[in-house]
Amino acid sequence: MALSSFSPLFVFVITLLLMQRLSQSATCNDCFTRSRAAHYPNSEEQGTDHGACGYGSFGATINGGDVATASDLYRNGLGCGACYQIRCIDSELCSEKGTMVVITDQGSGPGDFIMSQRAYAGLAQTSYAAVSLMALGVIDIEYRRVACSYPNKNITIKIDENSNAPHYLAFVIRFQQGKNDITAVQLCETKNFVCKLLDRSYGTMWTTASPPRGPMSLRMLLTNDDGDEQWIAPINDIPRDWKAGDIYDTGVQVN
Repeated sequence: MALSSFSPLFVFVITLLLMQRLSQSATCNDCFTRSRAAHYPNSEEQGTDHGACGYGSFGATINGGDVATASDLYRNGLGCGACYQIRCIDSELCSEKGTMVVITDQGSGPGDFIMSQRAYAGLAQTSYAAVSLMALGVIDIEYRRVACSYPNKNITIKIDENSNAPHYLAFVIRFQQGKNDITAVQLCETKNFVCKLLDRSYGTMWTTASPPRGPMSLRMLLTNDDGDEQWIAPINDIPRDWKAGDIYDTGVQVN
């Protein structure tokens, strides 16, 4: 039966429902995206101890070594610390759940991800299937962003070894939680609460050539996929006598 045979009101309602369905599917934040993935072409089971995110050795062991480099998803460093669920497509070899990886580096490959060998093998149903996946080298996958979760861990900051108190301060943010990007960071003097925005040097490395004197409080701007923003202020301050190489617990967890 032709659509023109129905009443104008019925046609309007159906059209509206179809437009809503198309709009929802186009903005689905939990939908999977098709791509391809490879694994690190070396003997390292975990991640690397260097990379474009600035994590150092932490980047090799976070999430148990289930990590990956990203190409477009690196997003000039904004994608560092983001978590993705990855599933491979081959129904005979791949598990339905797949594995969850953390982005710790930037790299170009045949698809969106170059995974650690541990994470790549974790896509398989069994250890025998993992051997077959590893031999393929490059596989078809689907992925979606998921919330990062680190039980019993607060967000921490690691003062970079190149920092020089009180003239230059650089640090990376560790255990980034939830499903948000850290789009801005401020340091505030705890005495008069004068704040200054820091520069993103690269990856998740935040720097300033003139850090506030005395104890400092940290503020981070979290932005979600919908563009909603929220400033969070950690409970613990950075002490006056901070030193290069120190690690400070912010006392904050983000859902």
